[in-house]
Amino acid sequence: QVQLVESGGGLVQAGGSLRLSCAASGRTFSSYAMGWFRQAPGKEREFVAAIRWVDINTYYADSVRGRFTISRDNAKNTVYLQMNSLKPEDTAVYYCAADQNPSIPIETQSYSYWGQGTQVTVSS
Repeated sequence: QVQLVESGGGLVQAGGSLRLSCAASGRTFSSYAMGWFRQAPGKEREFVAAIRWVDINTYYADSVRGRFTISRDNAKNTVYLQMNSLKPEDTAVYYCAADQNPSIPIETQSYSYWGQGTQVTVSS
């Protein structure tokens, strides 16, 4: 059974940085795509970034491209989301997701496994 555990959320001022971690277990993830999504109060869950484990190919939402970086540590089975130049509109619960997928999906319904989420709050 795939398990995903997020950590690293918190409260930060606008312009600051945070690094989220997603510790993955239960599989060998070489054939998986890993994604980060977020959900703000009253809004739908939206795609943030994704990475294909095998070749580290990445894709970003326009709203975060150039500010956020997704990466993975193969030895630690962990995916990271480095978030810089944070804005109040980045405030949300951030979720890690995984799916055995040769592409880099950006739709929530394309991911089979989800973590419990971690809160990120950016104050102005």
